[in-house]
Amino acid sequence: MPSLSLRAVTKTYGAATVLDNISLDLSPGELLVLLGPSGCGKTTLLRLIAGLEQANGGEIHLGERRIDRLRPRDRRVAMVFQNYALYPHMSVEKNIGFPLTVSGLSGSETKARVTETASMLGLADRLKDKPGRLSGGQRQRVALGRAIVRKPDLFLLDEPLSNLDADLRARMRLEIVRIQKQLEVTTVYVTHDQTEALTMADRIAILHNGRIIQTGTPEDLYCDPAQLFVAEFIGQPKINIIKVTDPQQLESFFGATLIDAGVSVAHWPMLVGVRPEAVAIDESGEHTGNVNACEYLGDQYIVTLDFAGSRLSVSGSLAAIEPGQEVCFRIDSRSLLFFDAATGQRLR
Repeated sequence: MPSLSLRAVTKTYGAATVLDNISLDLSPGELLVLLGPSGCGKTTLLRLIAGLEQANGGEIHLGERRIDRLRPRDRRVAMVFQNYALYPHMSVEKNIGFPLTVSGLSGSETKARVTETASMLGLADRLKDKPGRLSGGQRQRVALGRAIVRKPDLFLLDEPLSNLDADLRARMRLEIVRIQKQLEVTTVYVTHDQTEALTMADRIAILHNGRIIQTGTPEDLYCDPAQLFVAEFIGQPKINIIKVTDPQQLESFFGATLIDAGVSVAHWPMLVGVRPEAVAIDESGEHTGNVNACEYLGDQYIVTLDFAGSRLSVSGSLAAIEPGQEVCFRIDSRSLLFFDAATGQRLR
């Protein structure tokens, strides 16, 4: 399968810049998740790759071919939309086979490829049904099938699970990854859901205000965020952020110095990030705080503590704690993340 390369891609609407100098490279067969909040330009970027919109600048290459100058039908790209875009009057068989029929493939070849695709997706017994008789997950499989049957060089998926309930989303995540790895098709998957990104991606690209601000594996982005936005966007419960104004406050709050933290230049005030799992309620802990809330999640409790004018989320507690109770806790100073309060850039 070919690689995908975007080089300084820009998109504007009038005076508004929606995508600003986007450069990105995908390895053959890689599943890259494009993650960001609503309105950051994710779907626009997908539409530029598919040829549904034209860029104002830059180049898009699929393997050795430059495709941004080609018609959509000539790009060998298949896109799965958020709303499935199925034809309600057509059977599952005709919906899946529609791209092949339009391209002029023979009836026997079309039937063979549709049957093969439907079998892969668990739809072999629903080929005569129309979309109205299918569940949401089955409709999503039909939409995937219509993309797969074309045997494209690139898959583009635009928030394909957003219309499904939580349980079905979890199962379809696994299904999409299984199919993508089986087919070994280079794939760009757009979502605003960090759980989808963390569980599905080979790599994640974080898009914010029309710019890619960091790319990396899910582990890279969670453990080593380059900016405050990345640290706050990824992780549930969200990272705790505490403003620290001087070295003495840093040491009294966290038992850490700048030398301990590996931060060579002081930036004051500084924002310190503490993941909820780096805080532990412990009778021998050096800090005390008052319990503000305690949420039950089945396998654990999330405890919110009031501490030094800030609130700390603590994950991993196995016992409920009544609000208003004072508790001792400790913070793992080795896991602290430091950010410039003015720019949000990581301090290293």
